[in-house]
Amino acid sequence: MPNPAPGLDLDFVRQHFPALAGDWVFFDNAGGSQILKPVVDRITEFLYTSNVQLGASYTVSQQATARVAAGEKAMARWINAADPAEVILGPSTSALLRMLAQCFRPTLQPGDEIIVTNADHEANISPWVELEREGIVIKTWRVNPVTFELELADLEALLTPHTRLVAVTHVSNVLGTVNPVRAIADLVHAQGALLCVDGVAFAPHRRVDVQALDVDFYSFSLYKVYGPHQALLYGKKELLLALPGYNHFFIEDTAVPYKFQPGGSSYELSYGLTAIPEYFESVARHHGQPADVGPLDHAFALIQQHEGRLNERLLSFLHSRPSVRIIGRDTADPTQRVSTISFVVEGISSDKIPPQLDAHQIGIRYGHFYALRLIEDLGLMANQGVVRVSMVHYNTVEECDHLIEQLAEIL
Repeated sequence: MPNPAPGLDLDFVRQHFPALAGDWVFFDNAGGSQILKPVVDRITEFLYTSNVQLGASYTVSQQATARVAAGEKAMARWINAADPAEVILGPSTSALLRMLAQCFRPTLQPGDEIIVTNADHEANISPWVELEREGIVIKTWRVNPVTFELELADLEALLTPHTRLVAVTHVSNVLGTVNPVRAIADLVHAQGALLCVDGVAFAPHRRVDVQALDVDFYSFSLYKVYGPHQALLYGKKELLLALPGYNHFFIEDTAVPYKFQPGGSSYELSYGLTAIPEYFESVARHHGQPADVGPLDHAFALIQQHEGRLNERLLSFLHSRPSVRIIGRDTADPTQRVSTISFVVEGISSDKIPPQLDAHQIGIRYGHFYALRLIEDLGLMANQGVVRVSMVHYNTVEECDHLIEQLAEIL
């Protein structure tokens, strides 16, 4: 029966994740979420009943082809892409963005400019920085070290008529701040440049709508959004058609997304993706989806509300400890931040804290989280980086309280 209650029904949510029936509390979700049972079921179904090559005339191959296409269509629907051909599936965000940079390279001339940030995961920095070898000018949009913000005025000062692309994160996997991607897109496009967004730390928490954001490229990891170890790169179709391919020379330039997928995508994992948007749609139905709100929007509104409670719980505790410094916005407002919360403790190296929680079966981490440039620029490497607690919608307030109880003994 539908649950019309305004809050997220955690019993309903958690029954979809078999791993949550164990004894561990998972607060390292920004590194990889737990997987939905229906995703695993679809992967198994593909392997047991249609594990053949695509594109042949016989029935099982036709079934396999349709299942892989269904995965692409499901992802296009989930992110509101205009065409399933705009969805490129691959092994990881790092691999897909490196592929994109290599395909982008022949379109550039010496003196062209690319802007990166110092707040991104390295996946959206080094592939672009390496183009300096081709005479491309790389500029860095830096986080304000006091406010931990990427200031739009600083970006505006970096943009010139020579700017070809800006690479930025939607949410820093350290800071947790939601950056104003649509405002960034408008600013970048007004200068005649393109925008490439790393959405890895945003997509598990909020609805991705690539058309509303008006991004040119957008990528995120599907194993961090309750799916298998795979990733997605969105690109506007006209841009993908114009870019050189990454596949064999005889693959036609019009063959998108295949011209960017040497060897194709993982067939079974692609079919498994069909279960992800279906899960969120089931969450919406269970909670009495209003007639005038789309199911994905309704589900993620409930998730945002729940994450706000988790934010408030943990941040209130951390604020009560004078030795703790929040690295990122200290607000619990879920419109401004996701439930990825990083901190350092005066007098305690960050690497000393997570191991003390292991005995209590609470999983968190410390380090630079592949945002090494940010951690170095903030002067936090000597402290072994930050302690990061990354919660998602299947985490409960009780789990958060359990963490707080143990942290209180340490801090």
